[in-house]
Amino acid sequence: MALLDKFAALAAQYGKLETAGANPFNVAFDEVLSPVEARIGGRSILLLGTNNYLGLTYDPAVIDAAVQATQHLGTGTTGSRIANGSYAGHRKLEQALADFYGRRHAMVFSTGYQANLGILSALAGKTDYLILDADSHASIYDGSHLGSAQIIRFRHNDPDDLDKRLGRLAGTPGDKIVVVEGIYSMLGDSAPLRDFAQVKRAHGAYLLVDEAHSLGVLGETGRGLTEAAGVEVDADFIVGTFSKSLGGVGGFCVSDMPGFDILRVVSRPYMFTASLPPSIIAAATEALHQIRLRPQLRHQLIHNAERFYAGLSALGFELGPEPSPVVSSIMPDPQTAFAFWSNLLEAGLYTNVSLPPATPRSLALLRSSVSAAHSTAQIDLALDIFATVGRQMGLIPAARRAAQA
Repeated sequence: MALLDKFAALAAQYGKLETAGANPFNVAFDEVLSPVEARIGGRSILLLGTNNYLGLTYDPAVIDAAVQATQHLGTGTTGSRIANGSYAGHRKLEQALADFYGRRHAMVFSTGYQANLGILSALAGKTDYLILDADSHASIYDGSHLGSAQIIRFRHNDPDDLDKRLGRLAGTPGDKIVVVEGIYSMLGDSAPLRDFAQVKRAHGAYLLVDEAHSLGVLGETGRGLTEAAGVEVDADFIVGTFSKSLGGVGGFCVSDMPGFDILRVVSRPYMFTASLPPSIIAAATEALHQIRLRPQLRHQLIHNAERFYAGLSALGFELGPEPSPVVSSIMPDPQTAFAFWSNLLEAGLYTNVSLPPATPRSLALLRSSVSAAHSTAQIDLALDIFATVGRQMGLIPAARRAAQA
């Protein structure tokens, strides 16, 4: 038996799916022209699957900051943060994040995925409990398993189930850390965070909120769902990423927890990974500044997301439970999802396919992500393409889409 034969069944499954069209997991862009436009196979494509929520990847100030940092400080640090990899810019970004969230402490990681690995594996020991929303991101599960804590799942977005599971732990030794997300990446739904905070307080637990998809999106100043729900004081740790609204790569954690800096030497993913290069640090710092400086980006993003969600709903697509920058259309099965994705791409629209086991309830999803950089005309063009392909495949009624306000 060959080493990779263990994956034969999965390889066969994906081989069958590919017969429905191109492989959505193997797309290469010939050229990216803007936050919402690219070329694939020599054709112009409208991008609706990039998580570039505020369109900051092409912001002139962000690009200039990255260029200047590269010219003055080189292309990389060649070391971890606890060795030679802490530059003045890293500390400046951490201070900017702490100031943005009104917290005393911040740590920057080399990816958002690594932020969850590093924080969760370090926070909870073998006598502690991590209580996870069942629909948590893979990085949350992997970070939890990387440590030695006991892991308990509760039903997605169900405060009563969380209360029940924490109640069963009453009187047991060890800390209890509840982990939820602001906006969930598959269906775009938000957590009932006010209710979760109340349950957390009642049981004396800690709360970690992953705001990866809600930073720059929710809240009066863009701090995320904790701000929008008015429960920032209840969030003991906030984790996030630079790869969505900030348009770069990297991750972070902010907190007011006393003794927070000890995590820098007990978090193995932080301790043993090369730090982010100066260009990425400078770009993230400037992008964070742009979020504070230009609230209109957030307002435009929400407007576009609501327009696209309402348009798909009017067409008859089955969607996630609420509008957000993540708008997922639920497909009957993986084969249909592949075929629908392929037909959208052929028509000039790029989206994402999300399949089990990465999706809740084993759903097959056509996952779109809306940007503030999309014009109204581009949102409407995407809706028209969805309508044409949906009718051709018999997935939606033949009725014409109602005009959008």
